[in-house]
Amino acid sequence: MQAYLVGGAVRDKLLGLPVRERDWVVVGASADELLEQGYQQVGNDFPVFLHPETHEEYALARRETKSGHGYKGFAFDASRHISLEEDLLRRDLTINAMAEDDEGQVIDPYGGRRDLEDRILRHVSLAFCEDPLRVLRVARFAARFAHLGFSIAAETLELMNSIVKSGELQHLVSERVWQEFETALSETSPVTFFRTLRDCGALAVLLPEVDRLFGVPQPEEYHPEIDTGEHTFMVIEQATRLTEDPIVRYAALIHDVGKGATPKNNWPHHYRHEHLGLDLIRNINDRLKVPREFGDTALLVCEHHTKLHRMAELRSATLLDLLEALDAFRRPERMRRFLLACEADSRGRTGMEKIDYPQREMLLAAHQAASELDVGKLLAGHEELAENPGNIKALIHQKRSELIRNRLGKSN
Repeated sequence: MQAYLVGGAVRDKLLGLPVRERDWVVVGASADELLEQGYQQVGNDFPVFLHPETHEEYALARRETKSGHGYKGFAFDASRHISLEEDLLRRDLTINAMAEDDEGQVIDPYGGRRDLEDRILRHVSLAFCEDPLRVLRVARFAARFAHLGFSIAAETLELMNSIVKSGELQHLVSERVWQEFETALSETSPVTFFRTLRDCGALAVLLPEVDRLFGVPQPEEYHPEIDTGEHTFMVIEQATRLTEDPIVRYAALIHDVGKGATPKNNWPHHYRHEHLGLDLIRNINDRLKVPREFGDTALLVCEHHTKLHRMAELRSATLLDLLEALDAFRRPERMRRFLLACEADSRGRTGMEKIDYPQREMLLAAHQAASELDVGKLLAGHEELAENPGNIKALIHQKRSELIRNRLGKSN
């Protein structure tokens, strides 16, 4: 029995990056032997065990055989005669197919170290094609290591394209797709993830609402980049510069999907695209089982981002309506996310990447002014309204609107 450190821990160690977690593969042992030594088995799908002291994951070396659709459609052989090289052969990328023994020696049968040095993401073997989830995983690694200059090998991108054409992506469960999306949104370059998916055809399958934005024109006066898809990717880049929050980045990704549904005879204008985008986003949220805060924030950005862009034109009562729509008085964090996404949208245009966005500070000032209203003190002088909640709400709205008007010098 021999245990080897494998995968990401070896890769990141060689790259000089912090090792997030350590995974091990065990050669020459059986499940019963590990259980006898106090290891605890995890789940039923894989022969994976938790170490009795470190609680790190130890997996029996295994060979896989494709037996069905999707990433779960595999049969496993985890018998004691499976070698380390056979186990590493089933892995996705050469940089993830290295191991380290207990003396610190790196075992690299498939050229992972060379690909690390050359900054190449390359598949290990043609077994790569058997797991459609690897299309998303490779795109995610491209997003994680983009700042280090990594790129995908041409032959690997071809295999990713062939997986897409085979229809295997349709067999991925929504939760697993979303898990990859959410992780990618937290990487150093989320736009690389989505651009990679588009390059291999996967974006059209998994997120067609965004894919169809490419080729859709916008008025050059406001969008020198013209193409709505390119604008969308530029917005993601700006959101990435502004915040690490994946909720904001998700809203940036889908804020303009309504432009793909506007009448072509009106192009390059997109009247009411904010309204048209709402059902599309609801469909995305439902299809991918997007967590509620991600989905709700994206809907708010879609519906209201152009209002904030035109904030200088809005009356104080309309500004208050916007704050209330954002639920800003109960959930100020949601308002802050909305503002970041809108700022990213404004800067996600050719030549405008560093422009100021005073609308952000203006809405924060309006929120602060309205928040200064002492509701308890206000209602203490209007006891007659207690029996009519509608009148109470109208009075609070009126007074908050006045505070905003006085603070910002706006009309009602």
